[in-house]
Amino acid sequence: MDRASAEGRYRIFAVSDATGSTAELVVRAALAQFQVAEVEIVRLPNIRTVSEVRRAIETAQASKGVIVHTLVSEELRQAVLLEGRERGVETIDLIGPLLFRLSDLLHSPPLMQPGLFRQLGQEYFQRIEAIDYTVKHDDGQDPLGLNRADIVLVGISRTSKTPLSIYLAGKGWRVANVPVILHLPLPGRLMTIEQGRIVGLIVAVDRLVELRRARLERKHAPVAEAYAKLEEVRTELSYSRSLFRKAGWPVIDMTNKSIEEAASEVLTLVAVLDTSQPTERKGTGTRRKSGGRK
Repeated sequence: MDRASAEGRYRIFAVSDATGSTAELVVRAALAQFQVAEVEIVRLPNIRTVSEVRRAIETAQASKGVIVHTLVSEELRQAVLLEGRERGVETIDLIGPLLFRLSDLLHSPPLMQPGLFRQLGQEYFQRIEAIDYTVKHDDGQDPLGLNRADIVLVGISRTSKTPLSIYLAGKGWRVANVPVILHLPLPGRLMTIEQGRIVGLIVAVDRLVELRRARLERKHAPVAEAYAKLEEVRTELSYSRSLFRKAGWPVIDMTNKSIEEAASEVLTLVAVLDTSQPTERKGTGTRRKSGGRK
């Protein structure tokens, strides 16, 4: 049967319970192997009911089109098959046979939840964006961008700001970290953002001295001896504590904590631990889901 429409154009309807992008991508990949007349791909997204399936089939029938679908619901796949046969519309199921074969292979039934692939893709790109943001805002870089941070970590040198930031970014949180430098004020921008996002970090003075000495040994650089001197470290810690206390920021002692433990505590303090994903984002700001600390 010639499936060309009255205008001489072939129409393929990409039917999906989500956006239809996957079905369209597969069709375009297949069409690349053919030298044919013009083919128009029309997306019919968010098909969730049998009545919507019926309307999609009717649309395809009216233009002598073909249905290619990625519907995960067995009920909807059957509806497409039966309605297509009844109305003489060719239908191609891209995902059903694969689901059955994978179910046998994995000895597990499919979840049959629409839109999961798109959701996973969004989460992946969100993590990439979070890591990119975090790297660009490490150690006080770009203070003007602090308003876009989900979390801001503040502390003197060697209090694990960077490793903790990167770990949280890998979970999808945009994290900035800001160094506390003795006798220097913190960036003014820090005081204008939502204060509930900010957490101070400290380490016990003896442990901090060890960490700084180890850093000096690794670098073999002529850094001022005061950097790892007990009294200097104690003064810096005292200064950072006074800043945290004045601002009212919660403080985490990193002395005996793993990065994983500290990350869990950070999320608790900024009231996002009860959400399964990072904060909902709108524009350049952030908005916490309900249940967070105001």
